[in-house]
Amino acid sequence: MDESSAGNGDAGNQGAADGGADSLQGQPHAIVERDGVRFTLLGTAHVSRASIDAVNACVASGRYDCIAVELDANRHRALTDPDAMAKLDLFQIIREGKIGLVAANLALAAYQRRLAEQLGVEPGAELKAAAQGASTRGLALRLVDRDVGTTLKRAWAGLGFWGRSKLMAGLGGSLFVDEQVEEAEIEKLKQGDLLESSFGEFAAQTPALFEALISERDRYMAAKLRAIAAESPPPREVLAVVGAGHLKGLRAALADGSEDPTATVAALDHVKPPSKVPWFSIIIGGLLLSAFGWGFWHGGFNLGAKLVLDWVLITAIGGALGAAAAGAHPLSILGAAVASPITPLIPALSSGMVSAFIEAWLRKPTYQDMLNLRQDTGTIKGWWHNRFARVFVNFMLANMGTSLAVWIAGAKLIHGLG
Repeated sequence: MDESSAGNGDAGNQGAADGGADSLQGQPHAIVERDGVRFTLLGTAHVSRASIDAVNACVASGRYDCIAVELDANRHRALTDPDAMAKLDLFQIIREGKIGLVAANLALAAYQRRLAEQLGVEPGAELKAAAQGASTRGLALRLVDRDVGTTLKRAWAGLGFWGRSKLMAGLGGSLFVDEQVEEAEIEKLKQGDLLESSFGEFAAQTPALFEALISERDRYMAAKLRAIAAESPPPREVLAVVGAGHLKGLRAALADGSEDPTATVAALDHVKPPSKVPWFSIIIGGLLLSAFGWGFWHGGFNLGAKLVLDWVLITAIGGALGAAAAGAHPLSILGAAVASPITPLIPALSSGMVSAFIEAWLRKPTYQDMLNLRQDTGTIKGWWHNRFARVFVNFMLANMGTSLAVWIAGAKLIHGLG
């Protein structure tokens, strides 16, 4: 099934011998034949003009009747539709609790934009070229990558407390740091994966994150490619354009995979739903109310009232300071202050969510804000200047302020009980 495998010059020479594919010369690639379909896996560097040229040459060769790309529907839309950002419904994002996920995507986009400005090449331009080339030539286009949101959710589920903290810190760094990407990172990116590189060394050193970012996606894309062979009529020649970091794993999964591809995709798309019983909030709330009750019972009204007042003031100030740091409207700051003391008791509520909703309502983003979102989020100043982006900053900083204040208030509460 596996006719040739990846390499650099050697793989290119083998590819040329197999079918005169001059466009593959010097490019890492693999050729796998199975289920009557010949799959040419072209490994690309997401920041290389040579990769863009190789993709254009392959698509123009006329050898392929189907083009598969390492994109999901949302990333494809973002690359090919310049107005995609302008179509986002901010209130719906907040209501559905997706504001953190969208903020993560914006943070990743900010990192990619810094790469584009530094290198003069838009990250993922070769994927965009493949998709546009397929459309121009009337070739079948298949998006074979998993949705980024699903990947991040599965990665999150596999991390412990400290792992999640590092993940948030990495995303926060991508969001708020406005410095050049180091040369070492760029060199790794040329042989790796764009999503993996966004998290730096943390991805390589964290098995759960690496599994979700790379290994699972290798199997996912292999299953999607195998599903193409089941189409009626099936294509004869498929060009799959993927990051070089996926080439080895994807080739093995495609050549050796025996599971039902539909079942594999469904399993790797599954995100374990959160527990219907919010045990963490129940435990924290129970401990908090018990501490207040103990204070009133053993220390009288004065001690009990002091414990409650300390908790309310510290957490309210924490949430308010976070919202204020985001440049929020005074009423948004007030909303964060009011919500912060009760957020440990209500799992579906966060001070950031309340503050962000008020901010979006009072300072509605303009259409121009939406159009400028991708550009503005490329700089630190832009996150505060753009009304749409500032809502996400408000959400994040208000929650961070509340979280820090909860720890401080909890420590003071324990001290007060002593």
